[in-house]
Amino acid sequence: MNKEEWYAQLFERLGHSKFRTSFKLKQKDIDYINERGLDTIKEHAKDFIAKREAPAVIPNDGKQTPTKGHPVFIAQHATATCCRECIRKWHKIKPGRELSQNQQDYLVDVIMTWIEKELESNGEKREEEESKD
Repeated sequence: MNKEEWYAQLFERLGHSKFRTSFKLKQKDIDYINERGLDTIKEHAKDFIAKREAPAVIPNDGKQTPTKGHPVFIAQHATATCCRECIRKWHKIKPGRELSQNQQDYLVDVIMTWIEKELESNGEKREEEESKD
C-alpha cells in the first residue's frame, strides 16, 4: 500500500468517527496559520510530536494534548495523533518505545495533511458564501 492509499484509507476511517470529525479549525486558528505560515506550523507540529508523543514513556499519556489553543492540537485530535494509545489504535505504532524519526515525520505529515484539507475546505466554504452575496 502506498502513501496515497494509506492516507485515503486513514482519512476515510477518521471520517466515520463522530469524535474525530467534531474537530474543526476555527477562524482564529486559520488566522493564526495565515499569520505564521504553514512552514512555522509544521515546525510547531514537529516540536509537539517530539516532546509530547515521541518518548517511550509519557507520564500523562492520554492527557498531554489540549483540545484547543493551537491549530496543531486540534489537528492532533482530529487525526488521532494526540496520545500513544490513539496512535496505536489508528496508526498501528506500538507504545512503550521511543518513536523513530520516520514515525515522527509520518505523524507530522498526517497532521499537516489534515490542516491543509481544513484550509482548503474553509476556502471553498468562504467562496460559496461570497457567491451567495
